[in-house]
Amino acid sequence: MAHQFVILNQGKITVYNNFDDIPESFENLIRFAPEIPPEPHTEEQHHEIDQWNKRLQILMRRETK
Repeated sequence: MAHQFVILNQGKITVYNNFDDIPESFENLIRFAPEIPPEPHTEEQHHEIDQWNKRLQILMRRETK
């Protein structure tokens, strides 16, 4: 499974697999589904997993509606 981020922007639904490709502003976040690797996790994986909540908050601030 790959990351999947779905947004509504200017009336169009767009799917992104890379967080960094998501526009700085958009109408609505429809789906936020980062890929979480199966356990057991390495320390590096734990660090990456811990970042996803912060990234969700960033996307929520980018919503314009």
